[in-house]
Amino acid sequence: MAQFRLLLIAITVVIVVFTIAAVANDGWNLLPHFFGPIFALTWQGQFNVDFTTYLILSGVWMAWRGGFTGGSIGLGLLAPPLGILFLAPYLIYLIGKSGGDPKRLLLGVHVD
Repeated sequence: MAQFRLLLIAITVVIVVFTIAAVANDGWNLLPHFFGPIFALTWQGQFNVDFTTYLILSGVWMAWRGGFTGGSIGLGLLAPPLGILFLAPYLIYLIGKSGGDPKRLLLGVHVD
């Protein structure tokens, strides 16, 4: 679990630096850059749709993991727009909260 935590920290640092550079180069308006290729039916658009499904799946997992309570649904709604900038730190938090137990980490309230 320590290696996984290190990977999550590295991912978070890389994406934060990349996001800062992207905002500096293109500004805050992500939507045309994201949806333009989708509407154009390009390979970049295909990747964006595929990636969006991963983000939705991560949000559904967060909501399910917490038993679809108000809080877990709120977390699940944050996952798609915030992506790995949200998921990686959340997983780091969950590693600590679960005591490094992979079953507790992944299953949340569903652990027997």
